[in-house]
Amino acid sequence: MLFLDKTFADPHENLAFDEALLLQAELGQLDECLRIWEIQENAVILGSGGIFHDDVKEVDCLKAKVPILRRSSGGGTVLLGKGCLLFSLILRTDTRPGLATIKSSYVSIMEQIASSLGISGITHDGTSDLAWDNKKFSGNAQQRKSVFILHHGSILYDFNIGMIPNYLKHPTRQPEYRLDRVHEQFLTNLPIARSEIVSRLQDSWKATQNLQDLPLETMNKLVQEKYILDTWTRRR
Repeated sequence: MLFLDKTFADPHENLAFDEALLLQAELGQLDECLRIWEIQENAVILGSGGIFHDDVKEVDCLKAKVPILRRSSGGGTVLLGKGCLLFSLILRTDTRPGLATIKSSYVSIMEQIASSLGISGITHDGTSDLAWDNKKFSGNAQQRKSVFILHHGSILYDFNIGMIPNYLKHPTRQPEYRLDRVHEQFLTNLPIARSEIVSRLQDSWKATQNLQDLPLETMNKLVQEKYILDTWTRRR
């Protein structure tokens, strides 16, 4: 599998780059890939189907100059920033039977991620969460094409969880195991160093070959025609 540890300065580019990888793979110009990235400044990211005014404290984001963006994959709205590691998997569904359906793919991928981290007590909860000691540390989402999927995942390892209520509303939709807990009571950091997380993910997915040919032209096109547009960010 191909591997890339790269974060772009512009958060729009980070989202667009992941979709560009998926589109390149679907065109037969890229094989399976694991990308690692982590932004250093806070940003609010809606899922493709998220409801802007249900999820985001827009006025507070504007005051704090926290950008609000929307990704191409599903899932809930999140606050990203330093101490939240992001991983993006581009995977073939035709050679991995466990990825044939959304439900089975989450089970397959979540089990592999949990096993790779090597910490006892990790569970797959809800549809697409990983929890440790009944607290969520990883959220996941997907965008699916005919042959490939883009699987987005986050792992909290040194994130300031107390900041989240400053920018996100309490979710109206939540997994049963959350039990209506506020962000600070529901989320946790996994006690593992960033470098160790990356190493274990690489080993688990056998991501040993560095990705050299980056789809920057496709990324830039997606940024200009989609990700920076208010019509995309506020589409719901």
